[in-house]
Amino acid sequence: MRLAVWRPPKQTNYALRVIHDARMNLKNTTHLDSSTLKRMFLSAIDGWPFEGVQVSVRYSRGADFSGTCYYQSDRIYINLGRDNRYPYRLQTHIARPCSNRTHWWRELYTVDLADAYELVLFVFLHEFYHRLVHRARHNVRQKEARCDRFATRVLVDDYGATVLDEAGHLVARDAWDFQDLDGFVAAARRSARKPIRNRRPAEAMPKPPTVEAQEGQLRLFAGL
Repeated sequence: MRLAVWRPPKQTNYALRVIHDARMNLKNTTHLDSSTLKRMFLSAIDGWPFEGVQVSVRYSRGADFSGTCYYQSDRIYINLGRDNRYPYRLQTHIARPCSNRTHWWRELYTVDLADAYELVLFVFLHEFYHRLVHRARHNVRQKEARCDRFATRVLVDDYGATVLDEAGHLVARDAWDFQDLDGFVAAARRSARKPIRNRRPAEAMPKPPTVEAQEGQLRLFAGL
């Protein structure tokens, strides 16, 4: 049986869907459900200052994904690849750094993401932590690992994502979750909340049926 993966036609112009409210403005031009994306975003950043942030989710020009945070205009852009296959193995910088007398290095750990919603959420959280770092008045340079860890915690705790080493083995939690990420940006917090790592896994947001399922196709389970 041939497995199929749905790809949005490149010539299709998806209608701009905008959700305005006093907390977060979301613009989405992908096939993903805007209301589901917004619920996932707001659940993941509950307790952090986010009022007025403007988020745009759109298709990339070729990359699997990318993200950008503009501090002055308070905008986060998330670009999603059209041809991604899921589950998606996302390479991260969450491992502990190692060093010797001459150089240092870091193993690449991968996070298995089930679908496009989880990939978009990871990118959003990565960029959102950049925003928190800026609001806490820290230097925003060289914070990629912290941003990856912030996003990974939510995907692991709330959506059951797994973290794998370069050999494909499961990685122990303390090998990547070893920093007080909440404390580092505590100055940006608007109200007290439980640290993410101590929360019960959220009732995972129900996601709309995939287009593959709607069309009677099977999803292609092949990580990149």
